[in-house]
Amino acid sequence: MKSVLEHFDKAFENRIRLQIMSVLVANDSYDFNSLKDLLSVTDGNLASHLKALEKEEYITIYKSFLGRKPNTTYSASELGIMAFKKHLQALENLIKEQKQ
Repeated sequence: MKSVLEHFDKAFENRIRLQIMSVLVANDSYDFNSLKDLLSVTDGNLASHLKALEKEEYITIYKSFLGRKPNTTYSASELGIMAFKKHLQALENLIKEQKQ
């Protein structure tokens, strides 16, 4: 069991970060306000979790303007996608071990 737990990624231990990566892996990109609405979190809460994922280089950030309004869009990086899939595989392995 210990070997399975070694493959867990601490970046995804938090529910919100796990949800963010789930959305970004399933979609090409997502903007800040849409993520905030989808996950039902505050601006500050979402921003802190996005910053944590950015620090790990798991997400890519695109800043632009829609008219005069700033728009920030996020997407999962290749590194982030690989780390997320590895984390999900570790979760699956843990579940399989518990069934034995």
